[in-house]
Amino acid sequence: MNLPWKRFQRVVNRLQRRLFKAVRAGDKRKVGKLQRLLLKSRSARFLAIRQVTQLNQGKKTAGVDGEKSLTHEERFELEELLKLNASDWKHQGLRRIPIPKKDGSIRMLKVPTIADRAWQKLVHYALDAAHEATFAANSFGFRPGRGAHDAQRTIYGNLNSSKNGRGKIILEMDIAGCFDNISHTKLMDAIMLPQAFKTGVFRCLKAGLDVRFNDDTEHGTPQGGIISPTLANIALNDLDNLPIFTGHRSVNKVRLIRYADDMIAIIKPGILKEYVKCVIENELQKWGLELKESKTRFSSPTDGFDFLGWHFYVQANNGKFRSTPSKDNYRKFRKKVKSIVNSSNLSTDAKAKKLSSIVRGWREYHKYCDMTNHSLWHLAHATWKKFRKDKNSNREKARGITLEAFPTVDVKQNKHVAVQGKRSPYDGNIVYWTERNSKRYNGMTVTALKKQDFRCGRCGLKLNGDERVHLHHIDGNHKNNKANNHTVLHESCHDYVHMGKRKGK
Repeated sequence: MNLPWKRFQRVVNRLQRRLFKAVRAGDKRKVGKLQRLLLKSRSARFLAIRQVTQLNQGKKTAGVDGEKSLTHEERFELEELLKLNASDWKHQGLRRIPIPKKDGSIRMLKVPTIADRAWQKLVHYALDAAHEATFAANSFGFRPGRGAHDAQRTIYGNLNSSKNGRGKIILEMDIAGCFDNISHTKLMDAIMLPQAFKTGVFRCLKAGLDVRFNDDTEHGTPQGGIISPTLANIALNDLDNLPIFTGHRSVNKVRLIRYADDMIAIIKPGILKEYVKCVIENELQKWGLELKESKTRFSSPTDGFDFLGWHFYVQANNGKFRSTPSKDNYRKFRKKVKSIVNSSNLSTDAKAKKLSSIVRGWREYHKYCDMTNHSLWHLAHATWKKFRKDKNSNREKARGITLEAFPTVDVKQNKHVAVQGKRSPYDGNIVYWTERNSKRYNGMTVTALKKQDFRCGRCGLKLNGDERVHLHHIDGNHKNNKANNHTVLHESCHDYVHMGKRKGK
């Protein structure tokens, strides 16, 4: 059964835009009315189920019920369940998955069931659009239309030579167990939702785990839940909007830049640095949070500091700003590449395909850096020598495979254009967001995007959302890169196209 996804998306987008504007206008009555309309929407229910079962990267991760996927019929059954019980939803337990952190400690990923994830996504449509209207401009993590590159560019805008970056002080901070310690009581007071769905969120926070784990469910948000990043941003929004950070530029001497629970403060000369730290600590205490002492320090831009996988520094002699991949980030990347190259379970072609995705992703992330010392030539050369030893590969083939495994990406140092102020994809400015999102792609993909007027080649929807897009080869031959053989599709639409081919349609 082909559902009208294009119409569903339009309905949800329109309601979210109206909700965003109502919050900005301070019309609480209208906000509640629109949220209830969105949460009861059939379009929102189907889109939520599609998102968690077909689009999300963790779609195959099972919860405590062991369900990794749903059949076509089961998705319709889940839609009916959401229709009947969404306003009185009772969460199941959370599956606990240990994730090692780089400092040797363990972070617990707490995964809800597919049904619970679908309910959370439904609530997220109403929660995210409402709170986006209140979030500060200096918050970049886990928000639609924003990302790490916006934070990187903002740091450049505050530390480049024209801003006298050499004379400033950096306060590096990390919140200790942010997702684990947020006060539930204060969080429930802050979120904007109809009371029935607020109760559902409260049950989500209290869902906990098997009692033998003896988890504290009086604080925190479950890492692994769809609404968890939004809840964390709601909690930290008061910090972003402190007068010390939001005053007029002529008098404001501190700039906070935050990506989820990672943040730095850039302090101008003339203000006591310990005072800034004290103000931040006092605000965090209201939410049951505190700074992690081992990762909280003052530093000089000329000495450099790490943030979001980059190393930032200002040259002492001329004040020029530089950013490079951090040593830790580069070391992890090299380790990942070497593990694939040395794998005995993969063919040379399979290794090349896997390496290509990893290398391209790493280079895309760092494309606005100074990559002078990160050319990857030595890594590519070592890989080529390894590929040459494959009995099915000759010298030329090994060279071709290596070039495929190490794709180049244009480096545009400090050229990223940061998102404007408090702009949001919910503000209704389709032209701005379509043009902005098109800059995320390059080469053949952007050529096809322009040809298609930034619309999906299958469903016709504008490619201006957060869903990833794929370059599809119409004849199935990935070596045929003629313009008329390319079309750009939503990731989900791309799946449908290949599903139809497998079925002979």
